[in-house]
Amino acid sequence: MAALNGFQKAPNILLTGTPGVGKTTLGKELAERTGLTYISVSDLAKEGELYEGYDEEYDCPVLDEDRVIDELEDRMSTGGMIVDYHGCDFFPERWFQIVFVLRTDNTVLYERLESRGYTDKKLQDNVQCEIFQTLYEEALESYKQEIVYQLPSNTPEDLERNVEQITLWTQQWIKDNN
Repeated sequence: MAALNGFQKAPNILLTGTPGVGKTTLGKELAERTGLTYISVSDLAKEGELYEGYDEEYDCPVLDEDRVIDELEDRMSTGGMIVDYHGCDFFPERWFQIVFVLRTDNTVLYERLESRGYTDKKLQDNVQCEIFQTLYEEALESYKQEIVYQLPSNTPEDLERNVEQITLWTQQWIKDNN
């Protein structure tokens, strides 16, 4: 699905939200059903060592956002990408036709992060991030309000509904724009 005359044949979709809300699961399932290309920014950064340091407090590498942008620029211009990352304010606004912020009930999120072995501080900070809608607010500040949507992501039924909804949206976008 390459770009023709500067126009994308398929949309770019951003999946964002607090760690543990189900972005990766949704992204991979969407890629399988739509034929779009799934990109985990975390995996991309790991493979290309796109880091500018290490955060001892959170026990994780610090993303080099400029290098990530450089790495993705060509792919994003062709369209048909599903990008998964817990932050969204550093991506160029022009990259995405739609942004989905996944939201998860605090109890469910707590259990998911605890099962990943998150430290108490990291766990508490991420649950607070979800409580205060931090990533939703970030998305609204970074993109046009009319392309930002919140989706519940608590159960397998939510996952199925989200996949179906986004797949239908994608099919309609392709039909309307080609």
